[in-house]
Amino acid sequence: MDRRAFLMATGALGTVTLLPRTMRAASKKPTIGLVMKSLANEFFKDMQEGAVKHAQERGDLTLIPVGIQSETDIDGQIAAVENLVTRHVDAIVIAPADSRALLPPIIRAAKAGIKIVNIDVAFDKASMQRHNVDIPFVGPDNREGAKMSGAVLAKALGKGGKVVIIEGNPGAENGVQRRLGFMDAIKEGGLTLLDSRTAHWETEEANTVFTNMLTAHHDIQGVMSANDAMTLGVSKAVDASGHKDIKIVSFDNIPALRPLLKNGKVLATIDQFGSQLAAAGIDNAMKEIQGQTLTGWIKTPLKLITPENMG
Repeated sequence: MDRRAFLMATGALGTVTLLPRTMRAASKKPTIGLVMKSLANEFFKDMQEGAVKHAQERGDLTLIPVGIQSETDIDGQIAAVENLVTRHVDAIVIAPADSRALLPPIIRAAKAGIKIVNIDVAFDKASMQRHNVDIPFVGPDNREGAKMSGAVLAKALGKGGKVVIIEGNPGAENGVQRRLGFMDAIKEGGLTLLDSRTAHWETEEANTVFTNMLTAHHDIQGVMSANDAMTLGVSKAVDASGHKDIKIVSFDNIPALRPLLKNGKVLATIDQFGSQLAAAGIDNAMKEIQGQTLTGWIKTPLKLITPENMG
């Protein structure tokens, strides 16, 4: 799916040069802060590049993109949000590192008159209800995507296949939903779950976690990994162990995964069009700035990627 088709699918097709801060007052263009997770993750690097390009193409807003050092740097994200409030931005588009911990600073930003659009990782619904807020979410169905990916492994291994799950950050709603999707695939495919542990989306942590799993379970046949960054760490652990027949499925479709898809180590991943996701968030933030009130889930597309269709 190309970028125009993606934006049409989300209802977000619109028409952000990046301007020096000294020019904002003269330009009268709204300023949008984009708060992402770890820029060490290729997925968020791609997201930032896509957002900056989209901002330049629109030409009617100023974009301030910021990221954090690691997937668990919640304090760093909170500080980024507070800094954007201090800079009096018009809107914040955020992919929260934690679905609950980032909600209070975002609510404070909203009370300061800043429009909020949530992307990629949904805020916790129960927490929003307690705070009586309804922040629009622009993002994919992570549970469905993980189920699609997991089903490929289930088909390859057959009933009784022994698998493990490498989970994302348990505080992030997309991590929770992806685990649920993998569990759906395990149940429907009749697989046997040996273990399930978090590696907090991080490559090196996943390498350590999966190495420990292999020590505890010598008969692992397959791995369901909640993102490609962790899959890279799992693959290294597989190579080091000599268990060449272990198959992996994943989520995100970052370029670094392509060699693993080509050589058959990874059977499938899910493309959630990260470079276009922030662009859709920006367009919906502009709608809010222009007076529209958005609520609920603005669903974005997913695509199952296998060696046969990776292009």
